[in-house]
Amino acid sequence: QVQLVESGGDLVQPGGSLRLSCTASGSIFSVYRMGWYRQAPGKQRELVALISSVGITNYADSVKGRFTISRDNAKNMVYLQMNSVKAEDTAVYYCNAFVSAHNYWGQGTQVTVSS
Repeated sequence: QVQLVESGGDLVQPGGSLRLSCTASGSIFSVYRMGWYRQAPGKQRELVALISSVGITNYADSVKGRFTISRDNAKNMVYLQMNSVKAEDTAVYYCNAFVSAHNYWGQGTQVTVSS
């Protein structure tokens, strides 16, 4: 069983920056594939970014060049640095861990982009 806890969601102005954090339980965090997903009101949950156990990253086209996913295996943490945010980035952001063919989810953190 893997437990994930997100933090860092907030109200931010368009063009601003925000960093989301996710703490994961488990002694084998380093082998987890980690990711960030988001769900806006009335929309399906969508992939934002993934990072493999060896640090290979993938991003949704909508966030490429603006968001950066990273991980610190020593701290069991994964981060999402969000720069140049837009109104359409408003959503609940979920941390995801994929390990042993199972998906685990955090409770989500709200990001609102508005002036």
